[in-house]
Amino acid sequence: MIEMQLGGLGFDPKNMSPIVLLRDGEERNFLPIWIGMFEAASIAMELQEFKPPRPMTHDLMMTIMKSLEATVKKIIINEIVDNTFYAVIEVQSKDSKTDIIKIDARPSDAIAVAVRTSVPIYVTESVMIKAKMVNSEKDEEETKKFKEFVDNINPNDFSKYFDER
Repeated sequence: MIEMQLGGLGFDPKNMSPIVLLRDGEERNFLPIWIGMFEAASIAMELQEFKPPRPMTHDLMMTIMKSLEATVKKIIINEIVDNTFYAVIEVQSKDSKTDIIKIDARPSDAIAVAVRTSVPIYVTESVMIKAKMVNSEKDEEETKKFKEFVDNINPNDFSKYFDER
């Protein structure tokens, strides 16, 4: 497995769909994942440390985990089928020293949990091979364009997609 970090949020310029960008520690390999607008807003709000007046779904998940004395250990983006990514959230209860519960999740939800818990995000090698990744040594110009695009996205761009009740 390859440990990745959240490189940023952006919009696909072709269809304005939100994208979450994962990158490896050396910033040589990038994995863009198209996600839903609400998940993008949830990730963006957490990155900006914005707390809505009422809990968002991912905040509710964290409250449930805390109430059950469970700890999120890591996120794994483990499969891609027909351009759809799959992930698991690995959780451990306080009472169990060895048993890990693997919860099936959409990568966007798993990443929203990861930004709230500061746990590592991993991508399996098979996903990295199947997904279109950018290797900056082989395609510096494309990497530069994509990084500029991501660097110019502001999480406030997502504010119109969530309700501030």
